[in-house]
Amino acid sequence: MTAFRETGWAKINLALHVRRRRSDGYHEIETLFAFVDGGDALAAEFADADSLVIDGEFAGGLSAGSDNLVMRMLALLRGGYGAGRVPPLSVTLTKALPVAAGIGGGSADAAAMARLVRAHFLPELGDATLARVVSPLGADIAACVASETCLGVGVGDELSVVPELRLGGTPVLLVNPRLPVATGPVFAAWDGIDRGPLFTGADKRAQLFGARNDLQRPAIAQCPAVADILLELGALRPWLARMSGSGATCFALFDAAAERDAAAASLAERHPDWWLMTGALR
Repeated sequence: MTAFRETGWAKINLALHVRRRRSDGYHEIETLFAFVDGGDALAAEFADADSLVIDGEFAGGLSAGSDNLVMRMLALLRGGYGAGRVPPLSVTLTKALPVAAGIGGGSADAAAMARLVRAHFLPELGDATLARVVSPLGADIAACVASETCLGVGVGDELSVVPELRLGGTPVLLVNPRLPVATGPVFAAWDGIDRGPLFTGADKRAQLFGARNDLQRPAIAQCPAVADILLELGALRPWLARMSGSGATCFALFDAAAERDAAAASLAERHPDWWLMTGALR
């Protein structure tokens, strides 16, 4: 039987500025999303009824029921376009990305399901329509559907392209201490200080050096290993190293793949308990 396949590309926040708390409990943010050319694998086949099997290194503890974002995405699209268009599927999700890691694992997997369904059953859906349809499931899912570098404002769901920032192919190293970090408490611990907007100059790449992740300090309070990772990455001399999202994953960007690979080998030798992934930005 033919299997349909998609990838839940790993998401990183090159910068994340928190501007204010909203009355609805969410936060106004400005973030630069980028995506790595590796992630979770999604496969689906025709079936008599929907089902989900989760395997892979980080499958433990994840629900394979209807509450999983992958299955919620499938139900959302079927509800919007009908069972005659979106048939029952047997789905296998292979988790290669750590969970609660600040790299959009659940959102990336849901977005992969959205792309899979569109490619095989709803090809008439344009990017803007698909982004609008999927947005109720999570603020960053629309960005993950496109999986291309973009600027996100509002709660991260108002997206715009950043053509000046040409980062495709940039060698990247992801590092996680294999410790989960809950997003809600990190946002709740933000100190409420607006430290200014993201990108105030014409040269967007230059502005990355002056940008920041406003969730880094509260994430380190919850997971001190983040500070250890950033210290180690800084010593390996990437041109940019920062924590992604609400943590605990950190990333480093290099000018050459050989530099990235040497850094990964050095970290793997000194910290065999850390999770590492090498790749390039999409």
